[in-house]
Amino acid sequence: MLPKLILLLFILGLLVLFIPRLVTGLYAHRRIYTQSEVPARRVAIVFGAGLWRNGSPTPVLEDRVTAAANLYFAGKVEKLLMSGDNRFVSYNEPEAMRQLALKLGIPYNAIVLDYAGRRSYDTCYRARAIFQVDQAILVTQAFHMPRVIYTCNSLGVEAVGVESDLRIYRKSSVLYWNARELLATAAAVWDVNVGHPIPVLGNQEPIFPETP
Repeated sequence: MLPKLILLLFILGLLVLFIPRLVTGLYAHRRIYTQSEVPARRVAIVFGAGLWRNGSPTPVLEDRVTAAANLYFAGKVEKLLMSGDNRFVSYNEPEAMRQLALKLGIPYNAIVLDYAGRRSYDTCYRARAIFQVDQAILVTQAFHMPRVIYTCNSLGVEAVGVESDLRIYRKSSVLYWNARELLATAAAVWDVNVGHPIPVLGNQEPIFPETP
């Protein structure tokens, strides 16, 4: 009896992890485009993805910023909202993203920084609540895209995505990222539908202030 119960619990645990991943994948499927085919939006949201010890972007983050810059130069967006973690003085994802974008030729005034994008959920929530974004192109890798498309749309940002897989990543890294996404996606579905956590907020900073 006990082995059967353990097996049942194991199966239920797998379902709890895999069903949210399946649901978000199906939800996002028709909302993912290539750079040339994506409908134009005024804003692209670029999600943080870690820094090296010297403060420079990781390859994953570098590809996200580069893909967003490509969208800007293609005339698909007017502004890049770069969202990442800056809880510590020595760790500033948004600023590292901005510096890379500037090196790529993006004008300074086309870049907006969100210093409190500690999680993807926070980035989507703050995009709507703080920066007044109601439509956006999301820029991230394929493994991450279903979760953020589902999350942003659920939180009031009508979002489509352009994948930023600009290089071949190590197989071990891709395996780890996808395994981690199982937990992260289950947590996101819970947050959106049940938990409704409130991230760090502040004064509204509309990217496109209304003109009188």
